[in-house]
Amino acid sequence: MQIRNISLSFLFFIAIRLLFLNNFSVESTPCSEPMATLGGIYPSHGSQNSAELESLARFAVDEHNKKENAMVEFVRVVKASEQVVAGTLHHLTVEAIDAGKKKLFEAKVWVKPWLNFKELQEFKHAGDCSSFTASDLGVKKDVHGPGLKAVPTHDPVVQDAANHAIKTIQQRSNSLLPYELQEIVHANAEMVDDFAKLDMLLKVKRGDKEEKFKVEVHHKSEGTFHLNRMEPEHP
Repeated sequence: MQIRNISLSFLFFIAIRLLFLNNFSVESTPCSEPMATLGGIYPSHGSQNSAELESLARFAVDEHNKKENAMVEFVRVVKASEQVVAGTLHHLTVEAIDAGKKKLFEAKVWVKPWLNFKELQEFKHAGDCSSFTASDLGVKKDVHGPGLKAVPTHDPVVQDAANHAIKTIQQRSNSLLPYELQEIVHANAEMVDDFAKLDMLLKVKRGDKEEKFKVEVHHKSEGTFHLNRMEPEHP
């Protein structure tokens, strides 16, 4: 009986020791080492224009400039998502000016607020902002474009139009499950009278179900969006 008690005590001690070492290793991971991933990537709770996300994006740009001796200028946050790790890993798509040109950058910022810890994990060029930018899609009377033309899906105006479409689809739906934008499959745009018309194919998720919608969104000269048409794409 005494030997059995000693064995159980020893096993309990080993289990506690391993648990302690595991927790310690997660919290004391050096900055240069990758953090342990605990969850998937989800859209950030705040809008991309929130003060917190803008602050993180500006931090990312500043840190990149220090490390690379660059002069990138922050413009705005285009897209933001986050991942639960040992803290939070923020995935940001940032519009910035580099060498006089507007470009898109992908940044990852690791934050552990209880330790007042913040570190730039990655900052890379993700493409130039297209010539079909917000000012190009803004409308001018009596000016007509050459018809529908393909535009980059990462264009900020295209992103805003897609998000507006998803929000409107949610409002018109009776579903209790939220629609989440997974991907802008492709996008085309043209000038029509006093607005720009964007035709897009959107891949969305609702619960465990994935769907695709063909949408037509109008972008008015004052900057507003209107979902003119939507229809599910059938396989």
